[in-house]
Amino acid sequence: MPKPVHQVTFLPNNLTFDVFKDGENLLRVAIAAGVHINASCGGNGACGKCRVIIEQGRVEAEHSAKISEEEWEKGYRLACTCKVVDDLVVKIPPESQIDNSVLRKDLGQKQHTLMARDLNTLVQGVRINPAVSKFYIELPPPTLDDNLSDLGRLMRELKNQHGLENISSDYFLLRRLPRLLRQADWKITATLVYNPKGLKLIDVEAGDTRAQNYSIIIDIGTTTVQGQLLNLNASHEAEEHSVINELESDLLVASDAKYNSQVRFGEDVISRIVYSLKGDGLKELHQSIIGDLNEIINNLVSKSGISKDQISHLIVAANTTMTQFFLEIDPKYIREDPYVPTANFFPPARALDLGLELPDYIHVYTFPAVSSYVGGDIVAGVLGAGIFQREELTLFMDVGTNGEIVLGNCDWLVCTSCSAGPAFEGGGIKFGMRATTGAIEQIRINPETFEPMLLTIGKKKPLGICGSGIIEAIAEMLLVGIIEPNGKFRRELDTWRIREGETGWEYVLADAEQSAEGLDEITITEGDIDNIIRTKAAIYAGCQILLESVGLTFAELDRFIIAGGFGKYINLERAITIGLLPEIDHDKFMFVGNGALLGDRLVSVSREMAAEARKVAEMMTNIELANNMKFMDEYVAAQFLPHTNTNAFPKIMALLEGDK
Repeated sequence: MPKPVHQVTFLPNNLTFDVFKDGENLLRVAIAAGVHINASCGGNGACGKCRVIIEQGRVEAEHSAKISEEEWEKGYRLACTCKVVDDLVVKIPPESQIDNSVLRKDLGQKQHTLMARDLNTLVQGVRINPAVSKFYIELPPPTLDDNLSDLGRLMRELKNQHGLENISSDYFLLRRLPRLLRQADWKITATLVYNPKGLKLIDVEAGDTRAQNYSIIIDIGTTTVQGQLLNLNASHEAEEHSVINELESDLLVASDAKYNSQVRFGEDVISRIVYSLKGDGLKELHQSIIGDLNEIINNLVSKSGISKDQISHLIVAANTTMTQFFLEIDPKYIREDPYVPTANFFPPARALDLGLELPDYIHVYTFPAVSSYVGGDIVAGVLGAGIFQREELTLFMDVGTNGEIVLGNCDWLVCTSCSAGPAFEGGGIKFGMRATTGAIEQIRINPETFEPMLLTIGKKKPLGICGSGIIEAIAEMLLVGIIEPNGKFRRELDTWRIREGETGWEYVLADAEQSAEGLDEITITEGDIDNIIRTKAAIYAGCQILLESVGLTFAELDRFIIAGGFGKYINLERAITIGLLPEIDHDKFMFVGNGALLGDRLVSVSREMAAEARKVAEMMTNIELANNMKFMDEYVAAQFLPHTNTNAFPKIMALLEGDK
């Protein structure tokens, strides 16, 4: 093995990694070492997020406009522009770290203006009938008169004792079956999985282990990955009730979440697809998400105190690109006209074959996709929200790095996806950051003095501003007259907080004394406002196009469902104020949290729901916006606060005109 030419120590991780090539890119070294550094642009220097401090040693790096002269003197560099030419000690400052803690605990932040109704009533009449079930059997030992094969004997007793037949078996199980049966004294528990082709025997355990039947459900988002451990035995105990709302609290055993480590390859799916086409890029992206899932699975098992051999199956919902990365399928043609995914329906895969650290009998069910940009997470959300059961005209919206929108009811569904971009998750915003500790999430501005009042996640000094915070800031600035409806600052106002900065006009949210240590100040620029206006315009225009495609308007909606992590923190009033959401009756809005996990949970406890998920995917008609000129017209019209069509926002316009 060659000797390393340099060593890099990363702080505060205190992790030392060998470098075997002189001049290696520092961001690539961090990726190889498993050290997470924010890198929104995939490493081309455009975002300026991968800031590090060179504490010891020397790097070769071009001076970036993203780093001031003062910061340069202090050792700040962009990791993606640094060549390692010496042994290094590199400190990752707080703004460049990925903090998963806020995803895993309740920091006491604000609640929605309008909370969701009882989520347990979203889907009706779910029959508790898990796709993976356990059956206890006592087999008669073989004799000279009854010398049926071990597998044949097991199949016979499954039919005799439980009425199960036409069962296939797993090859890997046969390797250990004969010894296991005899060591268990012929008293065993058989695990069977249901699929459209019938039942399959996937595991046999000694003794009666029916009480140890768990599933793991996963939502792979572009930005975050979330997982839950479910107790399927709880569903059997509640089978007499035959409805999921009787057992919701008993099902959930443990939860965990982390930021998607693929973010170091690019903030959005397009950047990651581009990266996947380079060398071993696809393999790296696949291994990255598998590493995240292994971490989550290990945490779930540790929290619950169970062993991995008590897990029966895994269910994954993800957008189309994340699904293909997860399954290590080339996503190249997702981003090329005519935007075709490799498949809409994915066969079950063995977890072990994907690299997951789970027993060999565990298979993965992956939610079907509709198109390149409407994936299994949206199918799961539509399923979990119960839209497929109701006659109510419903618009379902999941806002993340992409904005996916579904319109319809039990009879028909149309859908689309618009490129929202990372602005609502902190990308493209000068002081933008994810919703982690220190992120400004609530803002109120005094209309007389224009002084702000700030509230951060975790009640810490502000490090930056997250998506919900930037929405609040822009809405407040619009309402108090700091900015015009076109997003430009009113420069004549008598306040020091509005000024011309290095990149244009800006508003100072927090000065050096108010900001976290190491920050001179936190501002919102006209460029930031433009980014949010473009993002909200794309989402609103996407909704408008879907409605117009079936001859309907916002006013005719019976229900407007907002799903996803973004909806967890969004203030309904402020989102309407900037024109992200339509001005309709507030009672029509519903926040359902993570829609993908809602659908995952249904499929986990009910094999019938897996069939319904396929039906939902098949009935969804996709409308492609990439070359839709009508969408471009609506998009341009929505690039105003709240909108160029002021008649669509009468209450907001009355507030802006002072008619209260």
